[in-house]
Amino acid sequence: MHKENKQALVVFQDKKIRRVWHNGEWYFSVVDVVGVLAESTDSKDYWYRLKKREQESGGVELSTFCRQLKLPAADGKNYETDCANTKSMFRIIQSIPSKNAEPFKQWLAQVGYERVQEIENPELAQFRMKELYRAKGYSEQWIEKRVRGIAIRQELTDEWKKRGVQERDEYAILTDEISKATFGKTVGEYKQHKNLQKENLRDHMDELELIFSMLGEKVSTEITKKEDAQGFLENKYAAQRGGKVAGNARKETEKELGHSVVSKENYLLEPEKKKRLEHKK
Repeated sequence: MHKENKQALVVFQDKKIRRVWHNGEWYFSVVDVVGVLAESTDSKDYWYRLKKREQESGGVELSTFCRQLKLPAADGKNYETDCANTKSMFRIIQSIPSKNAEPFKQWLAQVGYERVQEIENPELAQFRMKELYRAKGYSEQWIEKRVRGIAIRQELTDEWKKRGVQERDEYAILTDEISKATFGKTVGEYKQHKNLQKENLRDHMDELELIFSMLGEKVSTEITKKEDAQGFLENKYAAQRGGKVAGNARKETEKELGHSVVSKENYLLEPEKKKRLEHKK
């Protein structure tokens, strides 16, 4: 998954706001922003009435500030949604009376600018990512492996894209092939094993699990390049073989360690573990 897809959800005062990278800048879901500022239980209806009110009063047609871009909905599917860039969103905000307007403007300017900074200096994105993981309590060793794994994943998906693999569905199938060959489980099965739902699986892997994930994807990338795999089927075969290499290494490791590398542990349990430790003290 591309980096901008992974950053397509941002949070303002505990409220989630969807966004999409389009034509070199962030576009934010207008309905999500309206929901934050208007504090409405039905943000879609509020946005409809706001547009109608502005039009009837002889003001600017607010929909002209928007573009219809696809964003994920609650059912996991992508739908055409009213979106606006930072500049247009500022204009829309002016039409919404809200005590949150000013702090939201400052927040919006910051998150809109951060991606531009990261394009000019990619190290900033990595720094911010590490800071986020540190704040969540991950160890430095884990963070370094996680960040490295993201780079390896990006290299693999870049190869898939160049070789005619269609994003989303086919990427997911190829990822499942690597995961199945590496760990004996598809991504969905692995998440179920760890009692996860919408959480990112790799954020809940331990260091060994991350290492074997990286190995499977790195070997898949090298096979893909070596054989100049083209199209979905050839890349699927490369993914199966790359995952098999990592799977064999995992099995050998498990023989030496005497236990499975595939852990049920997840980082959702960490707060509960801390509570138990504090209680023991």
